[in-house]
Amino acid sequence: MTETERPPDAEPALRTLAMPADANPNGDIFGGWVLAQMDLAGGVAAARRAGGRTVTVAVEAMRFHAPIAIGDLVTCYAEVMKSGRTSITVAIETWARRRRGPVEVRVTEGIFIYVAIDDDGRPRPLPEVTAES
Repeated sequence: MTETERPPDAEPALRTLAMPADANPNGDIFGGWVLAQMDLAGGVAAARRAGGRTVTVAVEAMRFHAPIAIGDLVTCYAEVMKSGRTSITVAIETWARRRRGPVEVRVTEGIFIYVAIDDDGRPRPLPEVTAES
């Protein structure tokens, strides 16, 4: 990790441990597992912005920078980039603290799009952004 490569100075949306069941025979964590963790983290940020239920409608971009190994502590940071009438675009970075040592590495990043929905599963308008939001 270089001096410029540091995790975001923000509260994590999700933190979990990469376990053997999440890995291939070589000990690398499956990309689909990482994608699922990122979707959960983005959902936290989207639900907060929406003030309720959201669903994932798209993964606009996804990039894998480095593998995650069994035993790595995986942390996802999610930030709302923009919101429309019903949609919320969330940027997500995933960092891994290596099992052996204090090194933290950015392992993935992506842009996920969510839509606020009502109790019947239909899109609903987002609440206005206030000073408390």
